[in-house]
Amino acid sequence: MGCHFVNGSCESCQHDLPFSFTMAFQPIIDLRNGSVLAHEALVRGVNGESAWSVLSQVKAEQLYAFDQACRVRAIEMASRLGMTSKLSINFLPNAVYEPRACIRATLNTARDVGWSLNDLIFEITESEHVADRDHLCHIVEQYHEMGFAVALDDFGTGHANLDLLTVLTPHHLKLDRVLITHIEQDERRQILVRQMVLMAQALDIGLVAEGVETLEEARWLYQQGIMRHQGYYYARPAFEALPDVDPACIEAVTAP
Repeated sequence: MGCHFVNGSCESCQHDLPFSFTMAFQPIIDLRNGSVLAHEALVRGVNGESAWSVLSQVKAEQLYAFDQACRVRAIEMASRLGMTSKLSINFLPNAVYEPRACIRATLNTARDVGWSLNDLIFEITESEHVADRDHLCHIVEQYHEMGFAVALDDFGTGHANLDLLTVLTPHHLKLDRVLITHIEQDERRQILVRQMVLMAQALDIGLVAEGVETLEEARWLYQQGIMRHQGYYYARPAFEALPDVDPACIEAVTAP
């Protein structure tokens, strides 16, 4: 499929979708100051159905429009909910033809609601194999220039593996929950994550632990210097809302 531009915008990104969707939000906690660094926008059906129930309806020719619609919906809803943290949005690299053209709707929406571009994080999802690494690098470079932060999602599984770091320089790596589950009692996971901490420090990349579900997992990660966490231990995704985070959960992790 080729890309056609009309008035500087990608025509394929402007098609209407034959289904509706909405968003849930889950916080990313920064334990250095006990605050919410960002909220990740997660696709949901209009009645709270799973992300898969929505994604399974997206046909190949709708991919570009869906990716843009997700960005716009996330920003509009975050603004309406009064979000004061950064906003983290998943994006599909294969749904981006030309970064500056395909981001036009996102920029317009951010401008309309007064959302700072410096408060946007785009997460490269692991669900897609990106055959054209040069194109992916071009996207990331352009996003850097526009002031967005970029994260590599689900790192350590699927298509989000070490080889991507030979060509990409993301701001954040989000360690997949497969590395985090029961890490406090799993020596193999501990070895892998400790080495990732060293690697991230050497490359000047921030780490976020995904799928943190227990106090024990959170404490072990905190003791290794991983200060940014996301998971059910802190808060489940809230449907069209910003979930509350109990300060006692954070205090329990950081207590001496």
